Amino acid sequence: MASRGVVGIFLLSALPLLCLELRRGKPDLGIKDLILLCGRIFLLLALLTLIISVTTSWVNSFKPSQVYLKEEEEKNEKRQKLVRKKQQEAQGEKVSRYIENVLKPSQEMKLKKLEERFYQMTGETWKLSNGHKLGGDEDLELDSESQTSFETSNREAAKRRNLPKPVTNVSPPAEQPMKKEVLDLPEEPPETAEEVVTVALRCPSGRVLRRRFFKSCSSQVLFDWMMKLGYRTSLYSLSTSFPRRPLEVEAGWSLQDIGITVDTVLNVEEKEQSS
Repeated sequence: MASRGVVGIFLLSALPLLCLELRRGKPDLGIKDLILLCGRIFLLLALLTLIISVTTSWVNSFKPSQVYLKEEEEKNEKRQKLVRKKQQEAQGEKVSRYIENVLKPSQEMKLKKLEERFYQMTGETWKLSNGHKLGGDEDLELDSESQTSFETSNREAAKRRNLPKPVTNVSPPAEQPMKKEVLDLPEEPPETAEEVVTVALRCPSGRVLRRRFFKSCSSQVLFDWMMKLGYRTSLYSLSTSFPRRPLEVEAGWSLQDIGITVDTVLNVEEKEQSS
């Protein structure tokens, strides 16, 4: 393709030469002169074409062909794929032989040993035998030695299974909790009322409860409130915070009589049980 293009270029360049020859001092050219001129031009073109073809072939001989390189690369890739495939097949065959000849037999032996140990512990060693056919002359009898061994192993397993029964202590029925007495407390006065004090009870659990009472209320109302909260007077008592002393209550005394004239905090404390 390159040589054809070069030839076309030279043909186009030969036209100006022909025009120059025609414009020279010979206005009238004969047929012979025109033939000679054309022959010279074609000879020059043939010479140039030969030179170009030789030079291009010589230059191309030093350059490696891309097509040849691609074919070589494809061949190399195919060879590598075949080699890898053969290696994978050989490795797979080795793995399968190892599994069949080594892993499976060892696993079967382990399972068999575990099965024998399990049946020996449970006393069912008869399951390890192959069994015997029933009926007619084809019946097979166990040997006396194997039969005695089976019986002894069964007895030992039965002894191991006969463990002493655990003694269960029958706990006495739980005492039913005593029902709380329903106590009626006086209505809580409003905050704006006069002659009112706020009493706070600090329980053993840490909870603090507050309630308002009239100073003229009976002092027994404090213990009624404590019992209504679930603390019985037989087990718990009331005491002042500071100074710490037990609260003394008598019948007919009001809150003002026992010294509760301002807001007070009382502690609910467990009584000390006398030995």
